[in-house]
Amino acid sequence: MKLSDKIIELRKSKGMTQEELASTCNVSRQSISKWEADIALPELEKLLILSETFGVSVDVLVKDELELNYVKEVHTCGDNVLGKKKTEVYEGTLVKESIEDDSVLDLLNIHKVELWNTGGKPKYWTILYFSSAHADFPKQVSKVLIADEARGGNWFVDFKAGNVKYVVFRNKVLQYHIGNAKEKAAVCEECRKLGITEDEMNWAE
Repeated sequence: MKLSDKIIELRKSKGMTQEELASTCNVSRQSISKWEADIALPELEKLLILSETFGVSVDVLVKDELELNYVKEVHTCGDNVLGKKKTEVYEGTLVKESIEDDSVLDLLNIHKVELWNTGGKPKYWTILYFSSAHADFPKQVSKVLIADEARGGNWFVDFKAGNVKYVVFRNKVLQYHIGNAKEKAAVCEECRKLGITEDEMNWAE
């Protein structure tokens, strides 16, 4: 069964209209219509919301060979999976060697892992491509980032949630709205004070 068919079946099983699902996912009704007509695909953030809304895993949604065996009832989510406060979905990359406590990895959904040979300290970096729906993820990761000249200096991780970009150091969470030049300039100035080079500030938005 294709993703488009699964969205239709799951939406109807929940008694939701396209408009209601669009509101939950923070998209237009036309976007839902395109997903269900198989002419557009939801972004990762929206797949995570669909997964929570319908009570099925992302794997079940995106893998054609996995069928819907049942619809799980999720009573803790109320009328809207996002509750009274919208759940942020953070997306980015994390260098595993930049943290000193692996327990923060429990907050992540890791989608891909790469090994980079940088020739620096450490020589090899383990790059984790992740998403996280934990509201306090920026604060939690700031507690475990390394800030030690002997271990590579001030490590940071950058990621985004919606249109907000986060740049996080040990015990410091910086953020700006993507497209706001003034806010970004202030964040970059703070990064310079922490010894970050201009090249290192060419992060993706």
